[in-house]
Amino acid sequence: MRVKGGTTTHRRHKKVLKFTRGQSAGRNRLYRTANEAMMKSLVYAYRDRRNRKRAFRRLWIIRISAAANEHGMNYSTFMHGLKLANVDLNRKVLSEIAISDREAFAKLVDMAKLSLS
Repeated sequence: MRVKGGTTTHRRHKKVLKFTRGQSAGRNRLYRTANEAMMKSLVYAYRDRRNRKRAFRRLWIIRISAAANEHGMNYSTFMHGLKLANVDLNRKVLSEIAISDREAFAKLVDMAKLSLS
């Protein structure tokens, strides 16, 4: 006599349908389309965990660049000057300083200018 495995299949189907609960139409009701939607969403999630890091780095660079331009300096020269001045602040922190504490950022720009000359 063969084992049909109905409970195992039912549990697996329920797990997939629970995963796709927020989606519309058959993607949250029909197992096959829900499974395809789940697989695709997992691929997107994996990919975008990496893309998020890239997107934030780009945002920080844009913010630093805009703040450095206000002080008559471009981004690459500013970062090079900070490196020569041995200022070890990452781009996330620099962008926060550029937004919240303009005086401190102005001092950083001055440090970068001094180290370049």
